[in-house]
Amino acid sequence: MSKLTAKQNINAIVTAIKAEEAALRARYSILKWQNGIAMVILLLSLCAFIGVAALYYVAAIPAWVCIILVALITSIAHELEHDLLHKQYFSQRPFVHNFMMLSVWLMRPNTVNPWYRRKIHLHHHKVSGTSQDLEERLVGNGIQSPLLRAVVILDGLLGLLINSKRFSKEIRGFKFFRVFNAGAPLATAYFGILYGVLTYYTLQFVMPFTLPAWGEELLAVAEFLMVVLILPNMIRSASLNLITSSMHYYGGVTNVLEQTHVITSRWFLPFQLFCFDFGRTHSIHHFVPNQPFYIRQVISQKIRPVMAKHGVRFDDLHSLKHANRYLEEGE
Repeated sequence: MSKLTAKQNINAIVTAIKAEEAALRARYSILKWQNGIAMVILLLSLCAFIGVAALYYVAAIPAWVCIILVALITSIAHELEHDLLHKQYFSQRPFVHNFMMLSVWLMRPNTVNPWYRRKIHLHHHKVSGTSQDLEERLVGNGIQSPLLRAVVILDGLLGLLINSKRFSKEIRGFKFFRVFNAGAPLATAYFGILYGVLTYYTLQFVMPFTLPAWGEELLAVAEFLMVVLILPNMIRSASLNLITSSMHYYGGVTNVLEQTHVITSRWFLPFQLFCFDFGRTHSIHHFVPNQPFYIRQVISQKIRPVMAKHGVRFDDLHSLKHANRYLEEGE
C-alpha cells in the first residue's frame, strides 16, 4: 500500500470510479434511461428463460444445453436483484419495482425473498468482514473446514441447518425460522423437489419399484423442473457462493479497503462465467454501492489498476487457509 492513509486511498478509489462512470454516461446518453435499461434486461432475461425452457420441452435442445443457458440467464437476474436491493430502478414506482423484485426471485427460487435479502444485504455493507455479516456467513464466508465450506456453498438450506446453533450464539438477532421462512414458498418448493427427486432415485437404486400413474406424471414434472430451474440455479448459486465467500474477508477488517480482494485467477474463470464476473467486479460495489451492474462491468478494467495501486489486494487465496481472515503483510 502507498503511504497515503486508508481514508485517502479509499477516497482516491471512489473518485476514480465515479469519474469513469461520469465519462461513460457522457459518452453514451442512453445510460440516462436507467429504469428503462433495467426493464429491458429483465424482460429479455425472462423471455430467454422461457424460450430455453420451451426449447427443452419440445426436445429441440438437450438437457445439458438448457442447464447451462439457464444458469447464465439467471446470473444476470442475480445482478438485477443486487441493484434492486439498492433501489436503483423504479424506486418511485413501487408496483413496477416490486414486480421486478418478484420476477428475479422467480428465476432464482433457491434464495430468500429479495425483500428480506435487502435487509441483510444493506446490513452486510455496514458490518462486512465481521461476525455480524449474516449474508456472507450464510454462503460460507469465515468457515475454516473445507468440507463444511463445500456443503454450505452447494446447499444453502443444509448449511443453514448445520450452522444455525453457531449463528444463534454469534450473530445478534439471528433466528433460524426468520431466515428459513424468508425462503417460503419458492425456496421451500425448490428444496422439496430437489430432495424429493434425489430420494426417489436413491430408493430406486437400492430397491427398484414401480410408481403409480399419478406418480409417474408428478415425477415427469419434477424432472422437467430439475433441468429448467433447479440444476441451473445450483450451478449459478454454487459458483457465486464459491467466489463471494472466497473474496470477502472475515476478521481483521477495519475499513473498506480490507473488506474484499479481487479474484482474477484463471482457476476461477469457469465459476466467474456463471456469476457475471463477480470476482473481478464486486469490490467496486463496496466503494460505490449505488451503481448499475452493467456500468460496473464496463469500467472494471480501468478501475482494477487503481484499486491495486491504492491497497486493494488481488487473488489473496492464502486467506482461505485462515478462514478468510485479513492478515497483515508477512503474517
